[in-house]
Amino acid sequence: MKFYFPDSQDLVSPTYDFVNDEYSPYRVRQRDDVYAHQAVTPIPYDGILVSKAVVDGSMKGAGKYSTPQRERLYRLGVRNFFRLPKTCSTIGDCGAFNYIDEERPPYEVDEVIDFYGRCGFDAGISIDHIIFGYIPQESDTEPEPAWLERQQISLELAENFLAATKKNDARFEPVGAAQGWGPDSYAHSVAQLQKMGYRRIALGGMVPLKSHEILACLRAIDEVRNHDTELHLLGINRVDSMEQFARHGVTSFDSTSVFRQAFMDDRNNYHTATSAYTAIRVPQVDGNPALKRLILSGSVSQAEAITAERACLRALREFDREETSLEDVLTALQAYESLVLGPKKKSYLELYERTLSDAPWRACPCALCEKHGIEIAIFRGSERNKRRGFHNLTVLEAKMRSLTFG
Repeated sequence: MKFYFPDSQDLVSPTYDFVNDEYSPYRVRQRDDVYAHQAVTPIPYDGILVSKAVVDGSMKGAGKYSTPQRERLYRLGVRNFFRLPKTCSTIGDCGAFNYIDEERPPYEVDEVIDFYGRCGFDAGISIDHIIFGYIPQESDTEPEPAWLERQQISLELAENFLAATKKNDARFEPVGAAQGWGPDSYAHSVAQLQKMGYRRIALGGMVPLKSHEILACLRAIDEVRNHDTELHLLGINRVDSMEQFARHGVTSFDSTSVFRQAFMDDRNNYHTATSAYTAIRVPQVDGNPALKRLILSGSVSQAEAITAERACLRALREFDREETSLEDVLTALQAYESLVLGPKKKSYLELYERTLSDAPWRACPCALCEKHGIEIAIFRGSERNKRRGFHNLTVLEAKMRSLTFG
């Protein structure tokens, strides 16, 4: 089972100063920064997935890449741009989420093939159009006309894509994208893609589905799937169900969920093999919009906020060095939290007490936790938050390694 990490230009600076919260004046962004596969060992994924929409922009606006970065990617190729080791593979897609509101995908087959070819991907997924809807097999509900049209668009583009890769003698492996709204419709897409000649098929639009719904689709696909057809789950990470998925032909998946939970989830920010903890929020006074509004309105004193922020960081570091008590840390956090959140919003103190009492970073073998200690558990700015996301990827990698596929 292979895990691909979708790229969104998530890097950290190895020289970031956590005490003063500042970058080195000599840092050159991106060139000096490192990706997760350079920051932790073992490498927490088997490869990366890069979306054309992330690189080139889409209907929703500019992509994540600056013009010089985009030009460097095309010039160096995906492997050199990301400084990938030989063990990591690459796969490209179009980033269908970025044009979900459009009637048709905004890309032509030739320009997508050009993107995959110029970047030197190992594999490239055909252009698809997401269908967000699910009808169980036993239901009499009819699919919406737009869903039928999107499936047909995806199949036509997949057929043109495969023909063009053969005509252009493309060096990457073509992967057909299947869309559906339930077990039978996904099975239909897979059957059609196999008839075209695809032997590797990516299943899209399944992100909102529950695991039992995904399994229902995989069981229906089993009825039509050739023994040598491999399936990829786009945007899916269900470790608990991955062994079951593998028994139905799934050989790879991609997801950013554990990485993004580090800073997007309300509670489960720091993962361990058996649990998840809430990171300790110590927002920067000059970087927190809500706090800035309170300061500008005169509701909160800026000096008081800065003093409380510094007291929290000092107490947390002293706690990690076992120089102060848990009660003193919580007192400092409560004082700052009352300024940041105000009396009406919920407190995280109870969750912080569990995080600090267990101090899971002390037992974590990953290089980032060993190096940065409690800083990795502080919810504050992208350098800490992304490092915590990289740590979560190492936990996922260990969980995947413990599974049995066979």
